[in-house]
Amino acid sequence: MDNLLDKYLFQAIDAYPYDLQEAVESLQYALSYNPESTKALCLMGQVYAEQLKDYETAKVYYQEALAKNIHAIEVYPHYVNVLLWNEDYEEAERLLNFAFTVKGTDKAVLYTKKASLFERKKNYKIALKHLKKAKEFAFNDDFISFIKGEERRIKDKLPKNKKKKRSKTSKKSKKKKK
Repeated sequence: MDNLLDKYLFQAIDAYPYDLQEAVESLQYALSYNPESTKALCLMGQVYAEQLKDYETAKVYYQEALAKNIHAIEVYPHYVNVLLWNEDYEEAERLLNFAFTVKGTDKAVLYTKKASLFERKKNYKIALKHLKKAKEFAFNDDFISFIKGEERRIKDKLPKNKKKKRSKTSKKSKKKKK
């Protein structure tokens, strides 16, 4: 039975996101063979979130996947994305805090998600701190470049310190004092 599950799961992975009809059909077959397949549930959640923008249905698939296997590390980044897109910030923060405790999760990715959460909440300085932590856990140059781009974008959002313009009257009063 696992061979058929794997066959349909690989077909779905291969088809997603370019051939959605085949991907969904293969996922339905995979889930009919094993309704507890966390990989199939996760990919079905991605279809609903990324393609159909049906975040509530996607959340159900991700919750089901984690209920079946709390150590399904591939689910956490996708689930956090859905929570951020759906503006469920408190839930996203709780999930991130838990995901950090799960052995094997990609901490660099999770810290970038946490930075995105704080950016959305307009806490730019905290977001930058999380990106700094993400860099510590990043182990490839492409991802570090991505983080640097995120840092630049967030820094551009920081309020600029404006120098106070002196009024003409304050300049005249200084001249009189001399």
